[in-house]
Amino acid sequence: MFALAMLLPALALWLRVTPTWRPWCAGWMGGLSLATFAVYAWDKGRAKQAGGRTPEATLHLLELLGGWPGALLAQRLLRHKNAKRSFQVTFWIIVALHQFVALDWLLHWQISGTAWAVVKG
Repeated sequence: MFALAMLLPALALWLRVTPTWRPWCAGWMGGLSLATFAVYAWDKGRAKQAGGRTPEATLHLLELLGGWPGALLAQRLLRHKNAKRSFQVTFWIIVALHQFVALDWLLHWQISGTAWAVVKG
């Protein structure tokens, strides 16, 4: 599941980003994923201790900014936030949004360009 979810973003990064910028983009995504995983782990620990929790909006913001791969791994490896349906719906919408942007970028923004042309009339 993880490898499949990473396919389009990795392909977009490889094909559409210049070699000079690839390490920066990969570092952003990797660093944010690591930070997101750490926040999930901290929240899981706080849940067990009945302590102060990380707001779900914060977790979703981290996912939206690019940390969704770390969130996906944390959900699977830590079994955290993987049963709450409303959380999962929002999470998978965020993942789908990232997939769409990667696909549209690979297609030189044809999908969003066409949609924008229709909206403009």
